[in-house]
Amino acid sequence: MSRMCELTGKAVLVGNNVSHANNKTKRRFLPNLCQVTLISDVLGQRYRLRVSAAGLRSVEHRGGLDAFLLKASENELSQRARLLRRQIIKKTAEAAAAVAA
Repeated sequence: MSRMCELTGKAVLVGNNVSHANNKTKRRFLPNLCQVTLISDVLGQRYRLRVSAAGLRSVEHRGGLDAFLLKASENELSQRARLLRRQIIKKTAEAAAAVAA
């Protein structure tokens, strides 16, 4: 499993430790990932995702998992999140068609 947020695409960054003597050694900056269970209101299911703390705040700010996925661009989402997004779009389209009919 890669160290990458499934919703925001935040991943490991590489930089340097710099000592007082200005010696530089490579280091990795790891994202603050949390294993969380998020509920999809449209699909009525729970999904376990590996999300960064900042991504979790963004989900809460946008009003839940469904709203976040509908607003997010597909290229920053993981494969699982893209599939989930497509399912949500399909389900909302079906609901809209049922209301219109």
